[in-house]
Amino acid sequence: MICITGAGGTVGREVIQQLELAGVPFRAAYFSQAKVDAALAKGIDAVIIDYNHPQTLRAAFQGCDQLFLLGPNALNQTQLELNAIEAAKAVGVQHIVKQSVMGAEDESYSLAQLHRPVEQAIEASGMTWTFLRPNSFMQNVVTFMSETIKAESAFYSASGAAKIAHVDVRDIATVAVKALTEPTHAGQAYTLTGAEALSYDELAQELSAVLGRSISHISLPPEDLKHGMLAGGLPEAIADRMLDLERYYREGQANRITHDIQQVTGQEPRRFAQYARDCAPLLQPAAAVV
Repeated sequence: MICITGAGGTVGREVIQQLELAGVPFRAAYFSQAKVDAALAKGIDAVIIDYNHPQTLRAAFQGCDQLFLLGPNALNQTQLELNAIEAAKAVGVQHIVKQSVMGAEDESYSLAQLHRPVEQAIEASGMTWTFLRPNSFMQNVVTFMSETIKAESAFYSASGAAKIAHVDVRDIATVAVKALTEPTHAGQAYTLTGAEALSYDELAQELSAVLGRSISHISLPPEDLKHGMLAGGLPEAIADRMLDLERYYREGQANRITHDIQQVTGQEPRRFAQYARDCAPLLQPAAAVV
């Protein structure tokens, strides 16, 4: 049995969808009872977990030999995921597929420093493992930028002209499913990128072509972007993590292209132009949606 944590998130939902299509048994672990109830109503084996209460983790992982680990975006995410590793060991999980971040091995920015201690704990746990280290998600255009794209035909960053090899979450999920169902991926760390490195200005051009209106990327000084994040209610420590990621981009650290997706799946990763077409209905102003 496979347990999927982060089942309600961007990656987790896609992993679940692909497991369903493949007919692979799994258990979905959610943070909210409402999501558990909705999943159960669909016939999905679903449980609630709270990383601060390890007994819920042990109950969720019981009877599972494979675990997809994707912790919550919290100030203490490292400790929460360490709790999950201890729970997995306690109930006999054999293999962990950990959702990490690009460059975790170098620990050269905040998110990498958050994830690498978890990877090291897994390496020392006695369980086998696979690490997924994706670049920035294409889906972030919808998750974080859709409101201003719809309202202002613009989106904001502090990345300047940095090029980023954005990756489609659907490709990440395909690699995750392979790692969860094929033993040959044990002991592997995959850096997952798209097939091309594009600046946010180039993403704006692609979106303009698909949406039929001019979309602008506005690069702000980091302090101005932080002000906007704080005004939107983001905790300062999380905002600082995001700004450090923007620094990583500006330094050209996220423009490298790997072939790990093709190596694992046999297929080239999706390009942003395809994702832009797929997500276009979600970026149209309400009055424009037919």
